[in-house]
Amino acid sequence: MRVLIVDDHPVVVSGCKALLAAEPGAEIFAAGDAETGFAAFCAHQPDVCVLDINLPGLSGFDLAQRILKHDPEAKLVVFSMNDDPAFAARAIQAGARGYIAKNDDPLLFLPALKRVCAGETWLPAELARKMAFARAQSPLSGLSAREVEILRLLAAGDDIGGIADKLGVSAKTIANNCTALKAKLGARSSMDLMRAAIEALRSPH
Repeated sequence: MRVLIVDDHPVVVSGCKALLAAEPGAEIFAAGDAETGFAAFCAHQPDVCVLDINLPGLSGFDLAQRILKHDPEAKLVVFSMNDDPAFAARAIQAGARGYIAKNDDPLLFLPALKRVCAGETWLPAELARKMAFARAQSPLSGLSAREVEILRLLAAGDDIGGIADKLGVSAKTIANNCTALKAKLGARSSMDLMRAAIEALRSPH
């Protein structure tokens, strides 16, 4: 099994490698950002790619879209500290075949990758249950993947111009998205929207 891990935290990468070390024939590659992650994917053609969402520069969502455009059959697993069920749902909608929260049982990591490699999907049972019952309660449940990404960038401190540059769209488009987000999240001002973004995306790594 060839595994690519894209995460900017060396301790996380080391932990993943340790969890896979006993697997016969496992080949493990690593990258710390989306650009080197995409290059590594093209170079190594891994059986499964493990992506963090919050990467330097382009996000894991952006990397997932780029990889899937290059290879629609790519098997992607999102590995994140955020266990919000709506956030996991967005990852699945973005093309991931599995979602693992970093506070899950480490013993689930290898079985999850094996299942995704076999063409199946993986969600921890508790997260799947939360996704089934908490859709209406989550502040992210009514948002598109693009809107969730804009919230992530707002919470990280980016302004409209910076978000537009990162997402490759016009500032006017982002401003319109922010207006829609204010209505959806009940924010009356840009500052309210930023506070809402930070609250909605608490524990983002």
